[in-house]
Amino acid sequence: MSTPTLQTLPDGGSPIAIPIGDITTEAGVTIGGVEIAAQRWGEFRGDPDGTNNILLVEHALTGDSNAAEWWCEAVGPGKALDTDEWCVICTNVLGSCYGSTGPASEHPDGGAWGSRFPAISIRDMVAAERAMLGALGIGRVHAIIGGSMGGARTLEWTLLHPEQVDYALVLAVSARASAWQIGIQTAQITSITQDPAWRGGNYHATGERPDAGLAAARRLAHLTYRGELEIDERFGTAAQSGENPLGAFREDGQRFAVQSYLEHQGRKLTERFDAACYVTLTEALNRHDVGRGRGGLNKALASSTVPTMIVGVDTDILYPYHQQEHLSRNLGNLMAMSKLSSPVGHDAFLVEARQMDRILRNFIALTRETPSARDAAVARGAYNI
Repeated sequence: MSTPTLQTLPDGGSPIAIPIGDITTEAGVTIGGVEIAAQRWGEFRGDPDGTNNILLVEHALTGDSNAAEWWCEAVGPGKALDTDEWCVICTNVLGSCYGSTGPASEHPDGGAWGSRFPAISIRDMVAAERAMLGALGIGRVHAIIGGSMGGARTLEWTLLHPEQVDYALVLAVSARASAWQIGIQTAQITSITQDPAWRGGNYHATGERPDAGLAAARRLAHLTYRGELEIDERFGTAAQSGENPLGAFREDGQRFAVQSYLEHQGRKLTERFDAACYVTLTEALNRHDVGRGRGGLNKALASSTVPTMIVGVDTDILYPYHQQEHLSRNLGNLMAMSKLSSPVGHDAFLVEARQMDRILRNFIALTRETPSARDAAVARGAYNI
C-alpha cells in the first residue's frame, strides 16, 4: 500500500479512511488497526511542518467529516472559512460510525468491535487525529476550530500539542464536564444500555438494534441542545394535530406537539447513527477534564500558549455561558471572547449563520494580526538552532 499524502484526500471528495496503526488509550487499552476518516476542501499551501493554510474543523457528538454540509454556511468559496484561501480538513472522530474505527467497525478478529471497543477519552480522540495528520505528512496547522465535543477536542489539542497548533477557536464547551452534564449524559447512556436489544453492546450481528433506547437518549439530549425559550415559543402547550393529550386518561397516542417533535428527532438519529458509538462518545464527554493530571483546571488553562478565541451561547443549557467565561478568565493566551445571542441554545453555533459568519471572519482576521505561540517563542529567543 502506498504512503498516504494530503492529496490522498480529494478536494471536495468523499471521506477517505486513513490507516494509522494501533492507538493505546489514556486508560491503557490498545485499539488495533485504527482508521480515521477525513475530508478536505481547498488547496494546501505552505510548509506542512511550519506556516501553512490548514484549518482543522472538529465536529460535535453525532457529526461527521463532511463539514461543508453540516456547516454549509461557513465552509466554502467566499465564505468565512474560504476554501479558495484555506485548506479545510475535517476528520470523523475515533469511536464514531462515519468511516472511523468505532464499536460498529469490523474487528481485526472478525465481527463488529461491539463491547470489545474500549472506553475512550477526548485525549484519545486527539491522539488518533494527530496520528492521522502525521500519516498525511502534516505536522502543524494554522488553526483548529471546534464546537461542543469538537470544542473539547480543540482545547485538548492546544494543551497536548501546542507546538503543532498556531491558533484555536473553542465554541460552546467547558474545561471539564460538570456534574449536571455527567448526570444528563449518563441518563442517555442508561436509556440505551437498558434496552433489551442492547445485549451488552454486542447486538450488531443479531438483526436487532437498541433503537428505542437510542431514540430516548436523543430526546433527552435534544432538550439540552435547544433553548427553553425556543422550544416554548414553537410548541407551548399545543396538542399534536389530531390528538388530545387532555383526555380523561393518559394515552401514548395522544401527545403534546413537543412530544411529537422530540420523537421525530429520536427517529431521525436511529436512521443514521449507531447506538454503541453514541454510548462511547457520550462517555468520552463525561470524562472530559483538561485539569486531569495537570494540577487542576486553572493551572492547566494557564499553561496554554496557543492564542485561543472562546465563544459561548447566552442561552446554552448544556454548556452554560459561565463555563466559557471561566475559560476566558483562566486561559494563558486568550485572543478574544465572543457571545452568540440566540434563543436557540447550544446549537446556535450551528444555526445562527449570520452571527457565526461574523465570529469566524473575526477569528481569521485575528490570526493574521496575533503572533502564534511559535512566533512569540522565536521573538523571545526560545527556539532551536
